[in-house]
Amino acid sequence: MAATIPDGTSVHLVLQGKGGVGKSLVATILAQYFTHHAGRQVHCVDTDPVNQTFAQYMDLTVKRLELLVDGVVDQRVFDDLMERLLTEQGLFVVDNGSSTFIPMWSYILENDVIRVLAEAGRRLFVHCVITGGQALTDTLSGFAKLAETTPEQNIVLWVNEYFGRVERDGKLLKDLPVFQQHAGKVWGSVAIPKRNRDTYGRDVEDLLRLKLTFREVLNGGGLPIMVRQRLRVIQRELYDQLDKLALP
Repeated sequence: MAATIPDGTSVHLVLQGKGGVGKSLVATILAQYFTHHAGRQVHCVDTDPVNQTFAQYMDLTVKRLELLVDGVVDQRVFDDLMERLLTEQGLFVVDNGSSTFIPMWSYILENDVIRVLAEAGRRLFVHCVITGGQALTDTLSGFAKLAETTPEQNIVLWVNEYFGRVERDGKLLKDLPVFQQHAGKVWGSVAIPKRNRDTYGRDVEDLLRLKLTFREVLNGGGLPIMVRQRLRVIQRELYDQLDKLALP
């Protein structure tokens, strides 16, 4: 029987095979939520060998995992990450690049990582981005690959509508066959709704470009009052959804 999971010992892995859909954004939101809102001890890790966006957020103290050895991904380096996950106290947020989606997930399955973590009192949650527009098919495929192979109900879907509504033939995500087939593997979902690009859109783009956290922007001043107000609205809505998910 798996050990009882102590507070703050879950592992949150952001995985999606499609690039440019907001994986690093999700990682930063999770890290900020657990650290600044929930008051948890959080370790942040960036495993993307190409675009280490997560590691550029100075306020989050992200550690980089160098996966490339002689220009190719060395899966044995994941052993170093597992050592940390199994021996260090606190909650982990791990951002994984699209180029290492298959190597990372293959390592997890081949090494029975979910069971190993559970026996150490930790639970793995996989955060998968689904986005509208041209990337819808690819992101749904990435979700399906995860859902078909994970042995637990541990997938959190992030429905990112920045590039368009997440729907097909008039059907919303919850009504699509791929979701209904794998609904039992989904812990819950977080919506990132499409907003006015001239206001909310530009505010978020500036936040991402400057690699700033909500805390830095809202507490540091320097931005117009209404910009801070819109970012506060976004932060509150995201945190409220994460509160309802009750992630350990």
